[in-house]
Amino acid sequence: MNPILLCILGYVVLQLAVVFVIARRPQTEADYLVAGRSLGPWLSVFSVFATWFGAETCIGATAEAYRGGLSAVSSDPFGYSIGLIATGLFFAAALWKRNLLTLADLFRNHYGPGIERLAALIMIPSSLLWAAAQVRAFGQVLASVSELGLITATAIAALVVIIYTAVGGMWADAWTDLAQGLVLIAGLVALGAMFALLGGFDSLPQTAAAAAAKAPPPDRPLIEILAVPIFGTIAAQELTSRVLAMRNARLARVATVGAGLLYLAVGLIPVVIGLGAAAFIGPDVDPEQVLSRFAQSRLPTPLYVLFLGALVSAILSTLSGALLVAGSLAAHNIAEPLLGTAVSERAKLRMNRAAVVGFGIAAYGLSFTSDSMYALVEQASGIGSAGVLVLIAFALWLPRVGGAASAAAALIAALTTYLLGSHVFGWTAPYLASLAAALTAYLLLAVVTPKAKLAEPASAGP
Repeated sequence: MNPILLCILGYVVLQLAVVFVIARRPQTEADYLVAGRSLGPWLSVFSVFATWFGAETCIGATAEAYRGGLSAVSSDPFGYSIGLIATGLFFAAALWKRNLLTLADLFRNHYGPGIERLAALIMIPSSLLWAAAQVRAFGQVLASVSELGLITATAIAALVVIIYTAVGGMWADAWTDLAQGLVLIAGLVALGAMFALLGGFDSLPQTAAAAAAKAPPPDRPLIEILAVPIFGTIAAQELTSRVLAMRNARLARVATVGAGLLYLAVGLIPVVIGLGAAAFIGPDVDPEQVLSRFAQSRLPTPLYVLFLGALVSAILSTLSGALLVAGSLAAHNIAEPLLGTAVSERAKLRMNRAAVVGFGIAAYGLSFTSDSMYALVEQASGIGSAGVLVLIAFALWLPRVGGAASAAAALIAALTTYLLGSHVFGWTAPYLASLAAALTAYLLLAVVTPKAKLAEPASAGP
């Protein structure tokens, strides 16, 4: 076993040790899913930042900048940063006050249990695709520093994160996110500093222009490229679960905005390296290996190990969040209601953990279905989220407009339009089309169907 792989495995074992120590803390489903709604400022900011700052931001954004110049990275980090900041400003406090465990709880309270289950079924594939992208990235890291084949390395990565997530829940996620976020920032800052010391900024205009010149023209308008990460972020259960875990509504707003600003600042480092990497490693490297190749060739061993720790941190935090969300939607919003009201807290915890294991295995299988982790993440943000966004907006801001029929029509119209537009007809703006279809379907059904009596949302205070 080489020393670098040993360091990575040692770091992972340390994270697992922390998880097993914290694993005793969750005693109820609320503890497991939203950490008892008690996260303070540091845990809140870094939980959002580390969950969102995944492998696609490190590896994927570097690859896209290297391959296509600055115009190729509109989505990440810019689009996702805007999505985080917008969620903090306009949605976080309102969602926190509803005293929810998941987004689907909001839909149950406002539209009824049928919409709760339908929305959960639509949101689960998004989390699975996001998890699959991280499993793929973790496997790539292990394979790049060892003699393991990609399939074996990815299997090991999936096993580690399944154990990691199933045992600890949100409490473990939050504490390890803090440590992983700090390691991630330190690793990328070290890499960025080395890039500057080597004169990377001197040749940056030329290499960036060369990448932009050889890049094919974009196949979608800029507004479509930005809409997917911005609106997909607002509608993501992964972000909502972090918001709901915070201590109060004000902190939910401020911490989410702060995490968005931190995401943008740190996310620019891999973009800059991608723009200038050709001067150091040449113009014909596999784009998804650019960041690792640059780090491996230019960093001294201690800093290279720190960089790999940063990369593993980004993957672990994002992957665990995605698996926890998929499990919570399946167990809390689909399985538990079918069993009635007599389900004990211990049984609920077992169901959530079992769901995490099942979805972890599924994410491993999905990780081989795409040639690009960037594409997997984009699909995760786009599929079904337009309908979810419409339901959130009406439930929070226009509660007297529409009911269960409107909600069902919006969810189905958004999902159908996006799948047809992106996979059958090849539209240039399938996400915007799905958003328009969801809004139109919601309003049409609101006009032609009688208004249902709305449930009063629960409030947890200011």
